[in-house]
Amino acid sequence: MTSALSAVAFDPGRALARAAGGDEAAFALLVRRHQSMVFGLAWNALGDAALAEEVAQEVFLRLYRRLGAIESEEHLVSWLRRVTGQRVVDAVRRRRPALPLDELPEPAQPSAEELAEPLLGRRLRRLVRGLPPEQRVALLLRYQEEMAPREIAAALRLPVNTVKSRVQRALATLRRQLAPTGAEEAAP
Repeated sequence: MTSALSAVAFDPGRALARAAGGDEAAFALLVRRHQSMVFGLAWNALGDAALAEEVAQEVFLRLYRRLGAIESEEHLVSWLRRVTGQRVVDAVRRRRPALPLDELPEPAQPSAEELAEPLLGRRLRRLVRGLPPEQRVALLLRYQEEMAPREIAAALRLPVNTVKSRVQRALATLRRQLAPTGAEEAAP
């Protein structure tokens, strides 16, 4: 079946309907449209490009099987974020790092922020990867995907207060770890 959808005139509702009907080209367009979000979330949470690719493939395979249940573009984005978050947590649980936090591998591609302050960027990424998976996913959805706590709660199917608590705990941990040693004793 040939798809009449093009990247220029992308209609998410039509693409969803056609993909659910078996149009492989429409599904490929959906994947291309959302792959950077899914991969980016997984990569920033895991710090491992190969594992992030594996997670992204699992997410899109699961999407393919569940296309008929996706109601809209908004539902699709929410579903992708939730499932990616779940797969990231599963991947972290499967591969508990045996290395100390300081020896975790660095992602290969530097961001614009890293180029401005490379040492802080690397250290912060390493610290974020050291957070418990549930906190890490909530933090990345909040600040990488710029989602509001209510949106995160809906995507992860959690109470809003649980999301807020996870983000706050993650931020508190990062602040503690980034604080200069001896700063507490020096404060009056």
